[in-house]
Amino acid sequence: MDLTRRQFIRKTAAGAAVLSVPLVLGTSVSRALALPAGEKMRAENYLEHFGVSTETMNAVMQTALSKGGDYCDLYFQHAITNYVMLEDGAVNRAYTNVDLGVGIRVLKGDQTGYSFTEELTDKSMKLAAATASAIANGGKSLPPVQLAALKTPDFYPIETSWEQVGIAQRIPHLQTINKRIFETDKRVIKATVYLADVSSHVLVATSEGKLVYDYQPMTRLMAKCTAEQAGDREQGYFDLAGRRGIEFFTPATLERVSREAVGRTVGLFEAVKPDAGEMPVVLAAGSSGILLHEAIGHGMEADFNRKEVSIFADKIGKRVAEKFVNIIDDGTNPHVRGSINIDDEANDSQVTYLVKDGILQSYLHDRISATHYKVAPTGSGRRQSFRYSPQPRMRNTYMTNGPHTRDEIIASVKKGILAETFTNGQVFIGAGDFTFYVKTGYLIEDGKLTQPIKDINIIGNGPKVLEDVSMVANDFKMAEGGWTCGKNGQGVPVSMGLPTIKVKAITVGGVS
Repeated sequence: MDLTRRQFIRKTAAGAAVLSVPLVLGTSVSRALALPAGEKMRAENYLEHFGVSTETMNAVMQTALSKGGDYCDLYFQHAITNYVMLEDGAVNRAYTNVDLGVGIRVLKGDQTGYSFTEELTDKSMKLAAATASAIANGGKSLPPVQLAALKTPDFYPIETSWEQVGIAQRIPHLQTINKRIFETDKRVIKATVYLADVSSHVLVATSEGKLVYDYQPMTRLMAKCTAEQAGDREQGYFDLAGRRGIEFFTPATLERVSREAVGRTVGLFEAVKPDAGEMPVVLAAGSSGILLHEAIGHGMEADFNRKEVSIFADKIGKRVAEKFVNIIDDGTNPHVRGSINIDDEANDSQVTYLVKDGILQSYLHDRISATHYKVAPTGSGRRQSFRYSPQPRMRNTYMTNGPHTRDEIIASVKKGILAETFTNGQVFIGAGDFTFYVKTGYLIEDGKLTQPIKDINIIGNGPKVLEDVSMVANDFKMAEGGWTCGKNGQGVPVSMGLPTIKVKAITVGGVS
């Protein structure tokens, strides 16, 4: 197993592309894949990382465009995933997964030909390119232009790459959290803690001459616990996620994860269900932005509008909310889970205003939709891996601060609820109708927070909720958890955020 990086990549490319090696962390394989601490991939070695040359990529694109395609891109990816789980003090699951391959896309108008291969040999890549080229039938073959490496920004620098972090550095963090969970509250009877991380190396080459590389780190730390009181049991969790390195998990961070997991769990013993019916709903700052993401954000992805599926399809330039409402989708937030230096079509990430001063400004565009609408891409073309073609996707979607305060918003509600954390939900993209499951929150009675609440549904319509946002506070917070957005069978990491906001009325499924 004492391989150089190039030897390992070539060995992986020639054999099984998905490798599961329990506890390979910290071995010579992991070291072989790692750059020295603090060193970034240089222009002269990212091609070597994948064992390819610009000449090879040009030849593959020539094959892909041989039947008259308009455009071609190659998406190389090498992803290393590590996972360690501790349950009641013992490691009961750990693995390393290595994935390598290239996806080849050919566009002819708005039609896509796509193929991928897990073998980075000239023969396999040209065969995949020929498959993708079948979307076109006749017409003049367009040769790719000279590839030129482009410098990319760095919104998520880390001190130590995850390839350099061994199992011995991970387990003590989990043990510390596990110990603190049981020490924090004697009602806790079970605890599970896990740490996951991903190092994804991405190289994108296009027939227009772009050549970009990105190293994309990701981590997620989660603590779950079960507590028992007078025969009743409750479960809760807390997690932190982002494009971070091992240095993020300081003693203070580990203490916070333990404390929040226990607090969110034992607090449920005092929670009740509110009365059912339509009432004002206050969405707490932070992760309740999931409602913004699901019920509104998806409707602003350009493919749904191009196909006239979304209710926002004819709303560009029109008022969709009060003038103090501003909604942004942003790929540039430092270290946030949904941030990207480049999208998966080689475009720079950016800040995209979806709603500005209550007016719908833009959709989220990939190359196909941008061409259709005759606008520039917004850096929103994303894919789950090299096995998938990109599509317009959200990154970090949030509402900015408004003119009110949290206290003013709470005081304005005579009878309603404050929704704090959500677990799951269902949204119909076209109309924007949604159902969300609120895990925790509070009753609001006569302008004051009274009893905690739990396990209720809220039911409504996303565009209507946007219209009914009547107050927006100045306490913006980005969600910290490990959100993954699903669309058309693909999952990508995202985040969302919100200041405290008040919605005039949403149907609450409580006690009749």
